[in-house]
Amino acid sequence: MNAIIEILLEIIKITVPALIVFFTVFYLMKQYLASQYQLKSLEFKQNQQSTTVPLRLQAYERLSLFCERIAIPNLILRLRQEGMTAGDLRMSMMVATQQEFEHNITQQVYISQQLWQIIKIARDDVMNVVSEVYEQQGPDASLDNYVQGLFAHLQGREFMPLDKALVAIKKEAGVLL
Repeated sequence: MNAIIEILLEIIKITVPALIVFFTVFYLMKQYLASQYQLKSLEFKQNQQSTTVPLRLQAYERLSLFCERIAIPNLILRLRQEGMTAGDLRMSMMVATQQEFEHNITQQVYISQQLWQIIKIARDDVMNVVSEVYEQQGPDASLDNYVQGLFAHLQGREFMPLDKALVAIKKEAGVLL
């Protein structure tokens, strides 16, 4: 019986320090691997950010340009031609606005959903104003009267969605920087 107790004591003398060493090494390795994971994760995020930040800034630039290009005065200057009717200008403005939108549609990947909704509202507003003024003046209106009607409509407005869109673009880009 004494021999069994001595053997058990010897096993305990060997096992307890071995377990202490094992758990100490296990804990230290766990801490080391966690810190290595955090370092790699941080490195990955920095690499990813160095790639996505320029793309996001480019998206903000392109959407700012989009807003400028679909502004009604700019559309008139760019699209108005000699011999056009009011209906021709209206259609040209609608098509140009939609083409600009389609050209920049992929930029929504790089911006917030809220900003994209603001951009769409601004686009829809331009199209609505172009159509609304045309309908108010009728299909027989002259080109000059239609253009004057567009400018008068714009001057009479307090809320300009395109201006709000540009402010939202600048604000979101400012947060990125």
